[in-house]
Amino acid sequence: MAAASFTAAKFLAPVAARSGGERAPPLPAGAASSSSARALRRGGAHHPRLRTALAVSSDVLPGNKAAPAHPDVTREEALELYEDMVLGRVFEDMCAQMYYRGKMFGFVHLYNGQEAVSTGFIKLLNQADCVVSTYRDHVHALSKGVPARSVMAELFGKATGCCRGQGGSMHMFSAPHNVLGGFAFIGEGIPVATGAAFAAKYRHEVLKESGPDGLDVTLAFFGDGTCNNGQFFECLNMAQLWKLPIVFVVENNLWAIGMSHLRATSDPEIWKKGPAFGMPGVHVDGMDVLKVREVAKEAIERARRGEGPTLVECETYRFRGHSLADPDELRKPDEKTHYAARDPITALKKYIIEQNLGTESELKSIEKKIDDVVEEAVEFADASPHPPRSQLLENVFADPKGFGIGPDGKYRCEDPKFTQGTAQV
Repeated sequence: MAAASFTAAKFLAPVAARSGGERAPPLPAGAASSSSARALRRGGAHHPRLRTALAVSSDVLPGNKAAPAHPDVTREEALELYEDMVLGRVFEDMCAQMYYRGKMFGFVHLYNGQEAVSTGFIKLLNQADCVVSTYRDHVHALSKGVPARSVMAELFGKATGCCRGQGGSMHMFSAPHNVLGGFAFIGEGIPVATGAAFAAKYRHEVLKESGPDGLDVTLAFFGDGTCNNGQFFECLNMAQLWKLPIVFVVENNLWAIGMSHLRATSDPEIWKKGPAFGMPGVHVDGMDVLKVREVAKEAIERARRGEGPTLVECETYRFRGHSLADPDELRKPDEKTHYAARDPITALKKYIIEQNLGTESELKSIEKKIDDVVEEAVEFADASPHPPRSQLLENVFADPKGFGIGPDGKYRCEDPKFTQGTAQV
């Protein structure tokens, strides 16, 4: 297999006090040498199961030097990243308020703490590129450009939402933004993402419709719990077999609902599953948006060039429970404190100021702007109408009444009546 050019020495800081396992020992200096990387590929070296994962690619070139502590980023890029991450955090905090006030129903899964992954990947995409998400999908939609008011209205179940109120929290979809959906069951979205990548390659090679930049790229987001499911392995095989333009992004927040990743997986280093299928596998610190962005840029570019898929494991952490209905009693307090101290937004803010990429007042202006955007989104969602009952049968049956599409191009569906008295509960 041709060697990938992913940088060979990206390390996570040693993680202390992980629930579900013993303390992970610190990595020695130089632990990502080419010889140890070759041993990883051969499987000939012993690596304790609970140690901190090496942030190296599956194809480490001999002689590669360590990456800088942070990749270069321009002022404009840094401020864009900061604004997008703050939008995700403030939006999700507002969702929690609205949920507890009874404005949202069902399960609502928040993204707090994982913003570096969404921002680091999605802000590198073109409009024609696709994103496929999970039930923790609000921030992915926001990063791809879906307006905050459309996402909030969808969470409120209103007709002005991006799915006209029929998707709710776990099923964000926007055709204009190529957000192909959040999926409630783990692993569901991976085959959809693989199909989108196949369509992109078909358009490029058969229909000759691709743009000048190359192939349209699909990002498939999923969590650590998904990586033991069959769809994951089947789609990795298919994507590599056909060299599809897709990046498989594992948001490893160390917990699959209430199950510790270290207890549930025979080999917790998910990135190593990529080389088993012949594709690069990369592990990156998912709490550092600049490191995520560096890896994402390379993975997206190689997909766009037609070089095939990449598996990227982003080790991150969610700051809230699995959902807003989760009391979050299973994770140890010291584990949560450890990751709270590595807040990706706080870290980026510190970096921007230290590197003279922005001032404190500029960052406060961005925060004020985002507060206004989210407040307006709530007002818009609250004032928006509920969907009509006649919408219930749309997109369910092809032709429920035998009428189909009328001469005016509108869907002819009679009010089913059977929901009388229940639709507005």
